[in-house]
Amino acid sequence: MSPTITRSPADASAPALSGPPYLSPEVHDDRRVTFRIQAPNAGEVTLNADWLPSEKPKLTKGDKGIWSVTVGALPPGVYIYSFNIDGVAMPDALNPDIKLRARTTGSMVTVSGPEPGFWEYRDVPHGTVEINWHRSSALGATRAVHVYLPPGYGKSGGKKYPVVYLLHGRTGTSADWTQVGFANFILDNLIAEKKAVPMILVMPWAHALAFDATLPDNNDALEKYLLVDLIPFIEAKYRVLANRQNRALVGPSMGGAAALTTGLGHLDRFSQIASFSAGTAGAPASEIDKRIAPALTKPKATNKELKLLWIACGQRDPLLGLNQALSKSLTEHHIKHTFEATAEGVHNFALWRDYLHRTAPLLFK
Repeated sequence: MSPTITRSPADASAPALSGPPYLSPEVHDDRRVTFRIQAPNAGEVTLNADWLPSEKPKLTKGDKGIWSVTVGALPPGVYIYSFNIDGVAMPDALNPDIKLRARTTGSMVTVSGPEPGFWEYRDVPHGTVEINWHRSSALGATRAVHVYLPPGYGKSGGKKYPVVYLLHGRTGTSADWTQVGFANFILDNLIAEKKAVPMILVMPWAHALAFDATLPDNNDALEKYLLVDLIPFIEAKYRVLANRQNRALVGPSMGGAAALTTGLGHLDRFSQIASFSAGTAGAPASEIDKRIAPALTKPKATNKELKLLWIACGQRDPLLGLNQALSKSLTEHHIKHTFEATAEGVHNFALWRDYLHRTAPLLFK
């Protein structure tokens, strides 16, 4: 469950606040969810949902121009959704749990299960998340970067930690992995269970170029930013183990493609790479192959340098074929790696949270 704000009961003597006469989203005990929005003049309203990427459920218009639809039951998790009102996408007007994006915004709904999820807040020692701003000489722009510091970082004296550069996907922001990925809680819980070593997560703003730039061009610029600006900035400010053995590059979707191309292209900088549902925005699978060709043509050297190459994608993800082709190419070039096609998996954070939960224990061992 995502963190929520606890509000005190309203003062009985206070005047009642006026507002829309409906609730949205409404999570039912059986894990079905009802979504509502008031749009009296709309001709059609549909639901955009990250767990239904190829479906757009239609809402039904009711009294007072309130449209509604009930979906599910949904597996426990946190999901992203929005409405489309006569062709205009918009978040849920009544839901304060917003998913920030590089362009437009969405809303989030939490469906709880009988037991806390691996991504949820638990009563364990917690790390901290800092937000940094710095100037990138490679991009000529100011950049935002979120940094997770593991429990005890502030009291550990001169101890240094391994570091994961954790990228986001297309339309994401540097807040993605804490706002909807809950990476900080995932790591807190794994560290408390002694399943993962304490590590630092560096989560940068990964749109190095304008949003409309092609992913190959963006990822080239992102690579320069990572190598020229971000890594030196992090190593100057935080106590990190500044060597390739203790440096990993991980990401989903656009960030997964960048993790592959930058990581395999710079094995002098990174020893561990994980790619979740990698995509190249319409480019063929050979686009990634072309950029990692040097690593493919030197399998002995590449395998010697790589401590981990982990690739996964959902079976219901349109990008599955690209990822399968990539794995096939790696196999043909005798590059050691792990590949998984996850049953029923789609292109969303519900899957990527699970992937992070599974790969973090493999890092820096």
